[in-house]
Amino acid sequence: MAHWIPGWDSFPEQLHAFWSERHLCSLSSARPDGTLHTVPVGVTIDVERRCAWVITDGGSVKARRIGAAGADGLPVSACQIDGARWSTLEGRAVVDGSSDAVRRAVECYEQRYRRPRENPTRVALRIEVSRFLVSGSLLD
Repeated sequence: MAHWIPGWDSFPEQLHAFWSERHLCSLSSARPDGTLHTVPVGVTIDVERRCAWVITDGGSVKARRIGAAGADGLPVSACQIDGARWSTLEGRAVVDGSSDAVRRAVECYEQRYRRPRENPTRVALRIEVSRFLVSGSLLD
């Protein structure tokens, strides 16, 4: 059975631990024609800033599409799986190329994955998470 976690105020420790383990994720968003665009990414949870981060090149398809959505952002979901344990986050993503946002996103990425290669055109995708869907096996 799956469980909804409505954002940050009731964020279980075992969910935080799962989103801290090294798992790649898939990031999905709807294209203008309604079909899904899904790509593999590294997603990091930033409990302090109450968001999730993805680092990417500013010229990537996902960065261009999310950036075109403007300040309201684009609805996205990110999912990670480890056997019977899985979790999906849902929210709205915006592109933030500010040095503070990119630095914070890279710091979070380094903690979860590894030091990313240098990229002068890197941007951060900030996901304002509205809720998490969590497998029952993860919360047992």
